[in-house]
Amino acid sequence: MAHGTLDAAAAPARGAAGGGLNGAAAALGCSLRRELRLLLRERFDALAALGFFVLVLSLLPLALEGDAVLLRRVAPAAAWVAALLAVLLGSQRLFQADAANGVLEQQLLCPTPLAALLGRLLGHLAACALLLPASAVLVPFYGLAPERWPALALSLLLGLPTLSLLCALGAALTLHARGGGMLLALLVLPLAVPLLLLGVGTAQGDAAAPWLLGALLALGAALLPHAVLAALRLGQE
Repeated sequence: MAHGTLDAAAAPARGAAGGGLNGAAAALGCSLRRELRLLLRERFDALAALGFFVLVLSLLPLALEGDAVLLRRVAPAAAWVAALLAVLLGSQRLFQADAANGVLEQQLLCPTPLAALLGRLLGHLAACALLLPASAVLVPFYGLAPERWPALALSLLLGLPTLSLLCALGAALTLHARGGGMLLALLVLPLAVPLLLLGVGTAQGDAAAPWLLGALLALGAALLPHAVLAALRLGQE
């Protein structure tokens, strides 16, 4: 997504001027508000990823020639593969515009850079969350019983945050690389395989899968923002 001006980027730094927890909370709030405003104003990337997700799910039944039994069987895997590709698509330009105009550098130099980054990551997650209601397209297109959709929705609810963080880490690592989109996919796809398998298992009713998916979410939420910040700082050196 395209990002704003240096004045807008300075807001988290000004909010953090008080220091401590209050400064971090202010920086997080300023950064999140900025990201949500940009998400509403510059909707192309979020809508492109959402459209890609729906398009993939809509075209797959044509490739399978409308085989109702096979469609019901592959519906959870189709949803997760489409979600993975859509989040990758929406993450390619996550940091590019701000790195080009100096916004990213100012945010990394503010007193609470992690809080400013968390606001950006939450804004990215808000865009990814649009895939959750869109997954309801599986019900009519795949002949999925409506009572099976909540399990799929639960798998996406637990898995999309971790997936968006993995893609953000890949975007940070490939920020200044040529062919960043291809490198992003090569980095993220192997890491996302366990998440994909657990997501499909949750959607299919596996009793252990949602607990493992939740454990990955907790681990990712604790570690991945720090890894993204370290990757961005490394890229600025």
